Amino acid sequence: MHTILWLIAVVLVIAGIVTIIRGGLLMGIVLIVVGLLVGPGGVSIFK
Repeated sequence: MHTILWLIAVVLVIAGIVTIIRGGLLMGIVLIVVGLLVGPGGVSIFK
């Protein structure tokens, strides 16, 4: 489960960065924040 959460977090952060580059600043920030919250290094919402 730990590895799956880490992978989801990485995908969300990368998607957020790509969204910011493509011009969606607000949505990109939201994706990055959600990625950091889901990730095992952050405050996981699945604990």
